[in-house]
Amino acid sequence: MGDKGGNNHSEVTDFILVGIRVRPELQSLLFLLFLIIYGMVLLGNLSMIGIIVTDPRLNAPMYFFLGNLSVIDLSYSTVIVPKAMVNILSHKKTISFAGCVAQLFLYALFMVTEAFVLAAMAYDRFVAICNPLLYSVRLSRSVCIQLVAGSYLCGWVSSILQISVTFSMSFCASRVIDHFYCDSNPIEKISCSNIFMNKMVSFSLAVLIILPTIVVIVVSYMYIVSTVVKIRSSEGRKKAFSTCSSHLGVVSLLYGTVSFVYLTPPNNPELRKLASVCYILFTPMLNPLIYSLRNKDVKDAMKKVLRKKKVLL
Repeated sequence: MGDKGGNNHSEVTDFILVGIRVRPELQSLLFLLFLIIYGMVLLGNLSMIGIIVTDPRLNAPMYFFLGNLSVIDLSYSTVIVPKAMVNILSHKKTISFAGCVAQLFLYALFMVTEAFVLAAMAYDRFVAICNPLLYSVRLSRSVCIQLVAGSYLCGWVSSILQISVTFSMSFCASRVIDHFYCDSNPIEKISCSNIFMNKMVSFSLAVLIILPTIVVIVVSYMYIVSTVVKIRSSEGRKKAFSTCSSHLGVVSLLYGTVSFVYLTPPNNPELRKLASVCYILFTPMLNPLIYSLRNKDVKDAMKKVLRKKKVLL
């Protein structure tokens, strides 16, 4: 199976995912926790997508981006959680080489795409508040589609680069990945290759992804704040800030949990796994709640759906 002594990654046909280390009697409880939260992820994001698609009042660029954000959250959670749940109850805990490549590719794709979509959403709020008369021109349907397509393209390119350097390594030391999914850092630890190039590529990708998206978000909100404080009526200022609070909440949640994951000391893998659970499960669970609780249009659309259900019952 390519445990030791091999010189090429092609000899490895599968990997073993250690998963989250808990006492045997707590494994069923861990599985139940994953199941409940993943169920909430499915319910929340599918509901958000359904409401945005069916309610004509939500036919605006902001909700187009929000719908795509829900698709992304649902996707990267689904890429990892079902397999992790199977491994919790399984003694084998294996993932095929191809499955590991696919999991890392899709995880990186959706993670990077989400960062760029959130930047596009910040630009949307900037135009809506600072240049409202040009909103329909600068954020036409075709422009919104191009922004989302560009986000996916950036995710696709970065994922291709990431898996190319990760799986070009030799795995002659071990095939045991100390994580509950295939991530580049724990995979690098079981390689017997020189990982300097991997670290350089990962660092370069992080800079190229994080720097422009953070700059767009920060600059957009600098202009938004400077515009809002000039609004004379307190009601107008409150309305303007309320349209941004949900987005700021989601941005803070994303970058907070991702920072928690990648700034956790590498010598503490269990803490890193806990941080990953926060990002992979709690972030996609909370995002729909943040928008449904803080956004008046979404709340009204949900109330409309609930009223219809009551009538049908």
